Amino acid sequence: MMRACIRHGSIIVSVIIIAVTSAVSGCSLHKSNITEPLIELPGTYSGEENKPAPQIGRWWERFDDETLDSLMQEAFGHNLDIAQAYERLEQSHALVRITDSSRGPVLNIEGAGGRARQSTAAGAITQDTYRLSAAASFELDLWGKLKAKSEATRFDALASQYDLKALYISISAQLADLYYRAVEQRAQLALTDQTIASFQDTLDRVERRYREGLVPAIDLYQSRQNLASAKAQRPVFAQNLATTVNALSVLTGQFPDREAGGSVQELPNAPKFPAGIPSELLTNRPDIESAYLRLRGSDERIGAAIADRFPSFNLVGTYGGASDKVRTILDSPNIFWNILLQAAQPVIDSGRRKAEVDRTESVFRENLAVYHKTVLNAFKDIEDSLAKGKASEERIVMLKQTVAASDSALRLALARYMQGLTDYLPVLTEQLRNVTAKSNLLASRRQFITDRIQLARALGGHWADGMIHENLTSER
Repeated sequence: MMRACIRHGSIIVSVIIIAVTSAVSGCSLHKSNITEPLIELPGTYSGEENKPAPQIGRWWERFDDETLDSLMQEAFGHNLDIAQAYERLEQSHALVRITDSSRGPVLNIEGAGGRARQSTAAGAITQDTYRLSAAASFELDLWGKLKAKSEATRFDALASQYDLKALYISISAQLADLYYRAVEQRAQLALTDQTIASFQDTLDRVERRYREGLVPAIDLYQSRQNLASAKAQRPVFAQNLATTVNALSVLTGQFPDREAGGSVQELPNAPKFPAGIPSELLTNRPDIESAYLRLRGSDERIGAAIADRFPSFNLVGTYGGASDKVRTILDSPNIFWNILLQAAQPVIDSGRRKAEVDRTESVFRENLAVYHKTVLNAFKDIEDSLAKGKASEERIVMLKQTVAASDSALRLALARYMQGLTDYLPVLTEQLRNVTAKSNLLASRRQFITDRIQLARALGGHWADGMIHENLTSER
């Protein structure tokens, strides 16, 4: 019985499909507002060669650090921001399927059964009634409204995928920066320990000379003060290391662990990443691609809003039967069917549809401004990274000279003091200058690495494509 109903219902669906294929093809009433190019970029970056550059790919591998590589894989597999982004992407794909479903036919099987008792001239009559029917409907998209909505959600889904790519790039940069911050803090701790040991050795010498009556008490107090000051710096670096490692652990989806990030305390030489030319940003930066796709989506929604002001046409069909017995529903003489073309033209809606057109046009202009700002910020990111990198590189050169000069000055001051040629103040001054210069050099070397990492982040790239494709394929 059910099969018979479905078979007869399919007749209605077939009629609808034939009617649709013979109908006028849907046409859009909206001309796209997007004109290429959307923005003109400068030809080159400040102080850089004007020539294309190859993709930097998985840039962190150029540091040649297996611990960093391992942490990257941990982050890509367990970072919770990335996990959330995948779910948002899945939601956008579901919205595409939901929106696309409105462009297809709808078929429902409906059944009803009941018993009724009524009084007649011949007496009370009890009668069973059963009804089974198939109802189908299809909206003819003559003005392209449904197609525009589908295209809009499809652009949004693609934008979400590019958002995920941008997040991969952001997470990789955050992780590398935290990793080398931890390396710097370990190096600062090692330098502090060396300084404490050196100051302790100096204090021992001063104490011996004081006991021998060769130096005044003020020298002893100043030396102790120097040592105490150096020791006071150690908890600061230890705290910075702990908070950095904790952030590194959370970034990889783990509870804070003091062992995260290994025990490396030697800062490497930062690799160089060619900036290329500004026009490459439009395809290399996923945030720019995302902004462009959302602009396309908002443009499609203008078309849908305009089409909604025109008549809508729905093809509706019903087929079924009724009987006092379940088995004879489709064999009884009470068979019914109908095929209707329903049309509806908005007449009075108090300006709602016109206001919706105005709203979507305003959203488009807003997204156009967002796109322009995204491009400008991308250009600014690279210019800032290049300027900071150049400044950090120059600062490192000068700090190396400062450290070398400070080493020599400290050796001379200490030698002259031990020979009784000067008081302790020159030694105190040079010790503080020396440790400050070495600490500043470590900080500047790490800052130079951060500048290069931010440049890699600003350049974007397509290295995350393979991981996203692999993860989406495995989920399906």
